Amino acid sequence: MQGFITHAIVDGGYLAILMLMALENIIPPIPSEAIMGLGGVMVARGRLEFWPLLVFGTIGSTLGNLPWFWLANRWGYRRLEPFIRRWGRWLTVEWHDIENASRFLRRHGQWVVLAGRCSPFFRTLISIPAGLAHMKLWRFLAFTFIGGALWNVLLIAGGSLLGRYFDKSQQALGWVIAATAAIGVAFYLWRLATWRRREEPA
Repeated sequence: MQGFITHAIVDGGYLAILMLMALENIIPPIPSEAIMGLGGVMVARGRLEFWPLLVFGTIGSTLGNLPWFWLANRWGYRRLEPFIRRWGRWLTVEWHDIENASRFLRRHGQWVVLAGRCSPFFRTLISIPAGLAHMKLWRFLAFTFIGGALWNVLLIAGGSLLGRYFDKSQQALGWVIAATAAIGVAFYLWRLATWRRREEPA
């Protein structure tokens, strides 16, 4: 995973960042921490610039959230529920989680989308209840972009610090990036292994 992300960014630059961040929100378990963190390392070493990296990464993240939002908005509860019940294990989410998030979003509004985009656990999930609530597209995109930008600033800053700290040790830096990617994959596999369908009330 680390080698794939590294080569993609080195060869493709900002466009690769955009595409990887879009995929990160569609196909688990590509971790944004490894993508933008590595981008931050390259900023520290002068191979990428902060603002283009932030803009391309945030655009990619925003676009990656659109498929789940569109699906939920178009299908609604009646058609989306069977899909989640069938494929929820691989998405590591239950319909019960979707319902809880939907109720929370209806109670607190679009700010839930912004806050959710800054959370490592609800960043993608929040797109589904937003779609089910039929949030206006421009509002969803705006709050998704702002929340994603805040999250990416933290990741770029962390990567930049690592890049300066390990400036003379490429091998140590590679281990840090590999460990970040491995944690993301391990968490996904753990969720798969421990996933249990919630018993429905009689």
